[in-house]
Amino acid sequence: MTASGRALSVELCTDERTFAALAEEWGKLHGSCPSATPFQSHAWLHSWWLSYGTPDGLRLFLVRRGDELVGAAPLMRVRRPMPKLMPIGGAISDFCDVLLAEGEAEEGSLALADALAGAARTALIDFRDVRPGSAVERIYRHWRGPRCRLRDSTCLELPALPMPDLIKRLPTARAQRIRNKVNRLGRLGVEWRVVSHEETEPAVRRLLELHRLQWEGKKVTPEHTRPRFLEHLVRSVVPMARSGQAAVTEFLFEGAVVAVNLHLLSGAMTGEYLYGFHPRLRESKLDVATMLLRASSELASSGEGRTLSMLRGDEPYKYRWCPETVHNQRFLLAGVPTVPLLAATAGHSAARHSAKKVLRRKPAVQDQG
Repeated sequence: MTASGRALSVELCTDERTFAALAEEWGKLHGSCPSATPFQSHAWLHSWWLSYGTPDGLRLFLVRRGDELVGAAPLMRVRRPMPKLMPIGGAISDFCDVLLAEGEAEEGSLALADALAGAARTALIDFRDVRPGSAVERIYRHWRGPRCRLRDSTCLELPALPMPDLIKRLPTARAQRIRNKVNRLGRLGVEWRVVSHEETEPAVRRLLELHRLQWEGKKVTPEHTRPRFLEHLVRSVVPMARSGQAAVTEFLFEGAVVAVNLHLLSGAMTGEYLYGFHPRLRESKLDVATMLLRASSELASSGEGRTLSMLRGDEPYKYRWCPETVHNQRFLLAGVPTVPLLAATAGHSAARHSAKKVLRRKPAVQDQG
């Protein structure tokens, strides 16, 4: 399928081998897109597709000016519970987006909106977990058909500052407690290092083993324990580390690796994606959260990024650092025939949001009784 206009062309790619061959030009496009996150890199998306893709589901909308790739919407078609086009990357990706080269954002988003309008006649287009300032926002503004914007996951972010400067932002009493914990890490001789590219694969495997031990006997995200997730992480993170889009840190205590943390990197952001630690750290009374953030803050502040993101999730321990709350967005785009799908999805989302609010209030009500 080809749609032309304003010297741009949009082609629909459904071939997995073509997707694999796009690595070099996709990387150039990713580097020229100001809003791109590591979750839009070719290494992450193609690896995800190899682990989670479905037969005949690939839908890549590729925008070209001549032979140059200047935009891409990496989507997949799903049929259940309703026909949808959704971003490649799924639930294990904290941010979804399209890619538009700098200088091509306006024309490129118009071209993608026109191309996606045809697809929206038979499937609802559902962009989940879109970060504020994304390229998808431009497509949403240009959309001529039915559309809906919803709040999605919560993310917590800090400025990319060294640990002493992060501590200065805290209330006085809390800041002193954190300093004491940092000093204790030093007294006990806890060290950390970013592993080399050659060591990335064994470090990722060690991370997931420690993650399993950390959550043993507790409720864990099931996907993190499955072989396909391990295969995806190893396959994607190794080339991402080589290109500067990922960094794996190991923590050493008493001569042994006791924790591993995976960071995903973009020009503007350092993201804490996944970590694992040995349960014996709890017995030594080390503050694991402080240990991890100390290393993350040094990594983030040593680069050019402006943000240290704790990514999705509003777990209580994250709030001790006084983070900024950022809400991902969900964009639903439809054609006239798929309006009922949009209405059903928006209604379901609203019901889930209301249910979560009720559940959050329940403990407080019980305490009063």
